[in-house]
Amino acid sequence: MSETNDSSRTSQPRSKGPSRTQAKVVIPDDHSMVSLLGSRDELLRVVEGAFRADIHVRGNEITITGSPEESSTVVRLFEELVELVRGGAELTPDAVERSIAMLRMSSDRPAEVLSLDIISSRGRTIRPKTVNQKRYVDAIDRHTIVFGIGPAGTGKTYLAMAKAVRALQEKKVNRIILTRPAVEAGERLGFLPGTLYEKIDPYLRPLYDALHDMLDPDSIPRLMAAGTIEVAPLAYMRGRTLNDAYIILDEAQNTSPEQMKMFLTRLGFNSKIVVTGDVTQVDLPGGTQSGLRVVQDILDGIPDIHFSRLTSADVVRHKLVSDIVDAYGRYDETQRQSEPQAIKGVVKRHRGRTVSDR
Repeated sequence: MSETNDSSRTSQPRSKGPSRTQAKVVIPDDHSMVSLLGSRDELLRVVEGAFRADIHVRGNEITITGSPEESSTVVRLFEELVELVRGGAELTPDAVERSIAMLRMSSDRPAEVLSLDIISSRGRTIRPKTVNQKRYVDAIDRHTIVFGIGPAGTGKTYLAMAKAVRALQEKKVNRIILTRPAVEAGERLGFLPGTLYEKIDPYLRPLYDALHDMLDPDSIPRLMAAGTIEVAPLAYMRGRTLNDAYIILDEAQNTSPEQMKMFLTRLGFNSKIVVTGDVTQVDLPGGTQSGLRVVQDILDGIPDIHFSRLTSADVVRHKLVSDIVDAYGRYDETQRQSEPQAIKGVVKRHRGRTVSDR
């Protein structure tokens, strides 16, 4: 038996027939098997359901029998889970499922992805939960302007705000500016009741909600009164130069190309910009181009500007959200493919008309 790391020992695979091997992982005594396998083996059942290998637990030994590839992946999985437990992480079925997906789809280590703490607040720690989310967070550290583009539920705004709060706490910036275009699902501000502030407030409410997750709620009014945190509609950014600030533009798919240019040129010294949006959910009036779509072609390849793209695999809400995103994606692709055929049919019918028909 050879020692593979400080947290577990794995036996060398030995032949069990032409296509099956056996490996053994020995869990150190200082790690609770309950933490690793879950209450009533809840986490062990998740692992068993994801692999065809046979997994047997006796004491602090886990024996895996299966194909060489599957056995190797299961061994790596338990080693990564041990690292997470050792680092103080509380394993959940979701964390185990995400770890399995990472091992199968990328070379990134789950223990490095799932243990990256951004901020801790009110008894909870905010971390990336997927490889793409970690790459997005890393890109924010490395670049001055980052675009986070992806469907709802991928954490693109939430993680950006967590990074902004941490930057403020570490005094890397003097203020946080959060902004959104006041355009939603066909509604117009003029038709909403109340004062201008009352009309605008519902559009900015998701940003307030995220702030309440990351800061002491009692401190937020004080920080906003002092100008340390500003939440405002995009129109309020015109004519300003924003220095020493962490600036987040949310729902950027609802900007026009002119608004996007206006916003990006607000960048001042010692500032960082994160732009987030979902190009499949544009609520602009018909015929208006989305600034988020256009900017990808305009700024592609410029140093210190990075585009992070997240997918349905990065959705961290209910599992059905990921399925819904994929279903709409398939539907949209079908519609795009059928449109040229429909246009050809109309042209063909038009050309086939007689003079009297016209």
